[in-house]
Amino acid sequence: MAQKGTLLQTIGLMKVYPGIQPVYAVNDINLTIRHGEFISIIGPSGSGKSTLMNLLGLLDAPTGGRLEYLGTDTAQWKEHQRSDFRNNQIGFIFQAHLLLPEFTALENVLMPCRIGNNLTRERIERAKELLDRIGLGDRMEHLPKELSGGQNQRVAIARALINTPQIVFADEPTGALDSKTGLAVYSLMREIHQAEGVTFIIVTHEPNLAERSDRIISILDGRVQSDTLRTPTQT
Repeated sequence: MAQKGTLLQTIGLMKVYPGIQPVYAVNDINLTIRHGEFISIIGPSGSGKSTLMNLLGLLDAPTGGRLEYLGTDTAQWKEHQRSDFRNNQIGFIFQAHLLLPEFTALENVLMPCRIGNNLTRERIERAKELLDRIGLGDRMEHLPKELSGGQNQRVAIARALINTPQIVFADEPTGALDSKTGLAVYSLMREIHQAEGVTFIIVTHEPNLAERSDRIISILDGRVQSDTLRTPTQT
């Protein structure tokens, strides 16, 4: 059973790609993630950070070990249960914002609701409130090509939050941005975390951004090298 306050837990989690020399992308990882944490995962390219995020976000299936959400083994879920949980309880932010170019900012934010057949008046109002909160209240009807890179990433953050998820995964969300804009986007995620209490797990190559987290998990060769609670840097 999960510990009190635990959102997700991994026990000996594995992701192995077979071959003459098997690749252990994720190798015997044991983690406990609690509600409301703000976590950065760091490590060099090829260390297994993104693979781990894909496993935790139910975008990929492990080849061994156990992944639990709220004390339930996700291996027991049928595909539609995984899909429903992923759409309603998990938000995703990627390095390339992955907005649909033919849809406005508001329509992009609402896309998870369309996919989940949950496009209600309440969700539309929440989308507008989110866009206003992130400083894009006057850009709702703009297409991605009419917005800057930082603005598009802000839209992606709002999209990740539209269904009021329990956890948001961000894979190198500032990687395609300049340092000033990247810092602004990271600070925005921090503000959203504090305002809504949603758990954030952020994969990043940037130590100065990771230092703004409450917890830093370092990954190397598919294994956890360190897992440190800390006081985040504010400047």
